[in-house]
Amino acid sequence: MSEHKHPLDLIDLWLEQLHHEEECEEDEEAEDASLIAKQQFHCLCFLCEEEIKWFHRYYYTCQQCDYSIHKFCAKLPPRLEDTCHAHTLYFLQPSDDWRCTICHKRHNSNYFSYHCSQCNFNVDVNCATKFLQKNIVHHPSHKHPLACLTKHIICECDACGKKHAGTFYHCNICEGPFVHNDCVFLPEKLQIQHYTNNYFSHTHHLTLAYSFSRADQESKFFPRCRVCSKGFYKTSNLWIYKCEKCRYYTHLDCITPRNEPFMSILGYPGTGRTIKNYVDLEHPDLVHLPFPNTSYSILKHLFFKKNISTTTFEINISHQHPLILEDVECTDVTSPTLSRIKSISYHDPMKSIQLLCNGCLRPIMSGPIYVCANYEDEDCNFVLHKWCSRLPCELKDHFAHPQHTLVLHSKSPNKFFGVFRCDICGLSCNGFVYCCEKCKYYIDVNCAFLPKEITHASHPNHLLSRVGNGLDFVCHICNFYINSNRALLIPETTSHKCDKHPMKLSYFPIENHKSEYFCEICEKEFDPEFTFYHCDKCMQSVHTACAPSILRYETHTGDCYSRYVYRFVNVKFGGTYNNNKVHPHPLSFVQGIARDGECNRCGSRLQYEMIFKCRLNCKFAVDIFCCELLSK
Repeated sequence: MSEHKHPLDLIDLWLEQLHHEEECEEDEEAEDASLIAKQQFHCLCFLCEEEIKWFHRYYYTCQQCDYSIHKFCAKLPPRLEDTCHAHTLYFLQPSDDWRCTICHKRHNSNYFSYHCSQCNFNVDVNCATKFLQKNIVHHPSHKHPLACLTKHIICECDACGKKHAGTFYHCNICEGPFVHNDCVFLPEKLQIQHYTNNYFSHTHHLTLAYSFSRADQESKFFPRCRVCSKGFYKTSNLWIYKCEKCRYYTHLDCITPRNEPFMSILGYPGTGRTIKNYVDLEHPDLVHLPFPNTSYSILKHLFFKKNISTTTFEINISHQHPLILEDVECTDVTSPTLSRIKSISYHDPMKSIQLLCNGCLRPIMSGPIYVCANYEDEDCNFVLHKWCSRLPCELKDHFAHPQHTLVLHSKSPNKFFGVFRCDICGLSCNGFVYCCEKCKYYIDVNCAFLPKEITHASHPNHLLSRVGNGLDFVCHICNFYINSNRALLIPETTSHKCDKHPMKLSYFPIENHKSEYFCEICEKEFDPEFTFYHCDKCMQSVHTACAPSILRYETHTGDCYSRYVYRFVNVKFGGTYNNNKVHPHPLSFVQGIARDGECNRCGSRLQYEMIFKCRLNCKFAVDIFCCELLSK
């Protein structure tokens, strides 16, 4: 190797980085910026004219002139033996311009070569180092240096798991990993938006990790890739990019657009920008979900402003007492004849006041409503949205039961205490029902009007179509499914008296979340990759199924939250059951809590169940199934 006229200093890029990390230990943003600046470092080697990069780790530089050289180039031997040429090649500086016999690249006279004077054979330094396997990288993923293979091969990369053709790096000491050139030089930290044309974005830099162990995945509830939505459990030994603060994980191949058309997989909720695939004017009645709060429903969307004269409330719904249409706040009613109404207050979760419509079972937060005018019967809590009084008496050719007409009833016929199981959503219900008595087919009024198409914030800009009997909505472009209960019964916001701010739906882990995720109601840890409610200001979270139980902490539904929806979201508790066969005292219809103990008939636990218990102090309580059996 030719000598340089000035002294050369050996630089260790990694050692400098360690000093930067120590200086920036308290300032994480400065540390990120420092690391990225180092990874972006590059200059040209004077000998091989290839870049000196962070992964080469060592290089020589001159402080007096613009001269830098790879460490391995500085140690090139003065001659090459046993190469692809028959004679010995000597390291020298040609006097004229020349061309490399191997790669055919043209060089000027300032560029050094290995030369054979007998047959005018020239090899440039870059080709020579590849032949000598001196193109070495010191990579943090492996304890030994990785050497560049001299020939292009087709091989599966041990970093990304994909089969590639081209240059690979390999450890000759321990026969370690084969890593493709594209993966070897990936930066240790990056902004995802810079690599995905802003289709995917994240606040923090993502850090390169060289494995994602199964134990680590299990502790994070087996998260999915934010780009393709696939898991990591089959690829735990492959490299990933991650942000541990926000539980943001991606495959290497998803974040780096090589030859694969990865941008075509923009289908999973919240992972990137989806292009709108419908025209608003062509879908004037399209339902945009989730609804803003618990008082909204599909019935309000359909019947709130419609003037339906063919069917009136008095004709198709029967109630044992007169009903009065009320359109002002109940506390303003002063008429002595309406003293029964004065005791009714609108639904207010901030004050633990619950007022549910007997038709759709959704909370009533404002008028107009129908209320029972019989102030003498304290047990009659019948109340109805005005739009629920406009429901049609019959449904013909219904998508879920087209063979027979479905008839509307205010209470399910032939069902104990009016409680039935909806044949579409599978939830218990004691509200209005459309049924075919011939087939014993029952559906609640919300499921009866499931729309054919919807949009949902969890999968924006794409139409979701109802499939089968209405249990799911699907995006046929992206193969994305959402359960109809989850789509229609979980509102965008919820409130409770323990948090002065509304809690909003979240579909992914929260940015900058500093701890594990625990439900404030049931106090169980949960997976933030599934829908939950969260308050950004107070950093509180709850299961969507626990949210309706915020008003009464003891009545959360235990492990049933895995269904997303509160188990009794379609049940209105209250009312009295009198039957001497069951018990000599009146029984209240309530949800069981821990202190209710066990069923007096079968001995099963009553907590989280629909039960009947004595209104006096005799501690009698049975579940709804045993109460039905005892009443016969």
